[in-house]
Amino acid sequence: MAGVNEMEKKLAEYKCDTNQATCLKLVRFPEDIEDESTTFHPEYSHQLFGDDEVAFGYKGLQIQLYYTAGNLSTLFKVKYSAKVTETFDCVEPDDVEGKIREIIPPGFCCNTDDFITLLEKEANFKPFGSLLHTYKVHNVEEGADLTYQIHKVDISCPGFREYHERLQTFLMWFIETASFIDVDDDRWDFFLVFEKYNKDGETLYATVGYMTVYNYYVYPDKTRPRVSQMLILPPFQGEGHGAQLLETVHRFYCNSPKVQDITAEDPSENYVKLRDFVLVKLCMALPSFSTEKLAQGFSEEMAVEAREKLKINKKHARRVYEILRLRNTDMSDEEKAREFRLEVKKRLFGPYRKNQRELTKMRKCLRPEELASHISQMDTRLQHEELEKSYQEVLAEYRRVLERLAQA
Repeated sequence: MAGVNEMEKKLAEYKCDTNQATCLKLVRFPEDIEDESTTFHPEYSHQLFGDDEVAFGYKGLQIQLYYTAGNLSTLFKVKYSAKVTETFDCVEPDDVEGKIREIIPPGFCCNTDDFITLLEKEANFKPFGSLLHTYKVHNVEEGADLTYQIHKVDISCPGFREYHERLQTFLMWFIETASFIDVDDDRWDFFLVFEKYNKDGETLYATVGYMTVYNYYVYPDKTRPRVSQMLILPPFQGEGHGAQLLETVHRFYCNSPKVQDITAEDPSENYVKLRDFVLVKLCMALPSFSTEKLAQGFSEEMAVEAREKLKINKKHARRVYEILRLRNTDMSDEEKAREFRLEVKKRLFGPYRKNQRELTKMRKCLRPEELASHISQMDTRLQHEELEKSYQEVLAEYRRVLERLAQA
């Protein structure tokens, strides 16, 4: 038995955390290749390496996936200090290289010199598609304003299909339930963010992030753009690019009379925070969301104006109203705080009311013991506790949006 435990211990030394082992880079200069500070790591690797995010069979495993900053030409190498087959017979290591090859398109280099040759051609890379928006962000480290551009692209744009195949590999590392899309469906719109920078006196472009939007048909003659994927690459996160991108995309669709409203597919918590901030910023300029009108409660006028001018649906318009109402409410005034609380709880109570209506219908067809179990689930005290908990969570979310708004 001791021998088995000893063997397990030795084999455990050949397990590597794949999030740590995977090293990603966006390379602008040849010296970035050896510079540890330019490396970043995935948040997730379970789609390739299983739920435990472990690769077996190597010591000191390093999966290098380096991309040129603009065109995303790729260098792929697998390094390790020892392999399990060097010590143990009949034990196979995981096919790490095979797993990575499943997601990266062909045409990558395995040699650093070849990669540097591709890096030298970056001056030829120009952003795809048509320019929608240019903005600046102050960079503290460089003590200067950096320039960014947002472009809209169609898959038919020369070279874009291959570039997109390289770009979408990042989804696997940073979006928990990511999947690749069918780009041959012409209902997809692509929006990309690029940074303009100088290298040896030349203007170059670096990829910052992107968004894909699918245009669903709405009877009889409208479309409903649905945000599918959105990713700002880690070196650029926390600089406000997500808000710039989402606002630009919203404004793009606002100009189309064919668009009913804009939605998102299975939005993450971070995306909802971002959307709250952007939509509040946009709605503040609408007459129906003026201070006087906010005090009178949520109105059909707000819902209609938000939809017609900004393509915001009624549910999101209501949320914006509540955030702006909170902004205008003196929460230290008990009466005003109570009015706000009741206004939000009235909306939150909707699902409970629906349950009550369903229960009334069920009384006719349920056996007594089944009915008793449903009634116990609808215990009034429990309802009030759940409602208060939901209210406090919503209040915290709204306050975070208002803090960001104040900083902006």
